[in-house]
Amino acid sequence: MTWLWLVVLVVLVIGLFTWWRRESAGRQARELADARAEAQRWYERLGGQVMNLRGEEPAVRQALSDASERYNAAGSQLQQAQTARQFVLARETALEGLAYIRAARVAMGLDPGPEVPPLAAAQGAGQLTKERDVEVQGQHYRAGPNPGSDTPYYYPGGRVQGRPVPSGWYSQPLWKPALAGAAGAIGGMLIFDALFSPSFADPGYGYAAGYEEGFQDAANDFGGGDAGFGDAGDGGGGWDGGGDFGGGDFGGDFGGGDF
Repeated sequence: MTWLWLVVLVVLVIGLFTWWRRESAGRQARELADARAEAQRWYERLGGQVMNLRGEEPAVRQALSDASERYNAAGSQLQQAQTARQFVLARETALEGLAYIRAARVAMGLDPGPEVPPLAAAQGAGQLTKERDVEVQGQHYRAGPNPGSDTPYYYPGGRVQGRPVPSGWYSQPLWKPALAGAAGAIGGMLIFDALFSPSFADPGYGYAAGYEEGFQDAANDFGGGDAGFGDAGDGGGGWDGGGDFGGGDFGGDFGGGDF
């Protein structure tokens, strides 16, 4: 009788294991199909915009060129994707292309269109809220929230050389590897510090004033027991940090930065 119960138990275990494997495979197949459909949806939407939009202004042409580049990259990723994670990456590339499309539409004076999901790479980077005009190592750099003939390069926000760079329009595509390499690690840090630190780039805002204000902010933060350097918010340096950086690389003033 004992051996009979053992046989029944073994059969039940085998049955449960087979059912579990089948359910797991089915769940993975559904997740893969969902990820593929989601990436394909944004890819096709990007393709429609890339094919239909045209513009002659430098900012428009550059944004559309970047969108077209992302469209081609997303298409290649979709063809090679075999896992849900790979389809998610293709979706992110397509969304980045749509961010450039929205920028191009703004530069053309059109409605940017429906909102798109936020980019994972741009999380916490914020956005520029005022014009920035600086000179670093004999080179002139500009950035701002709006496109212009001297700021034709749009950036949807992200991290460059390990630090958050807000979305906005720039005079040069400093986030591209070739230019980042040409500027060098030190040069790149100087450029970004100059663009996003109030002591450098705010009109009528001197270096000494920025340093003193930042030093006082830091003293107040430590004195009040704020170990995270406070809320970055709109750092007064021309970009909206969009949250609490908790003592990040720079928080819009010298109090929370590494300057």
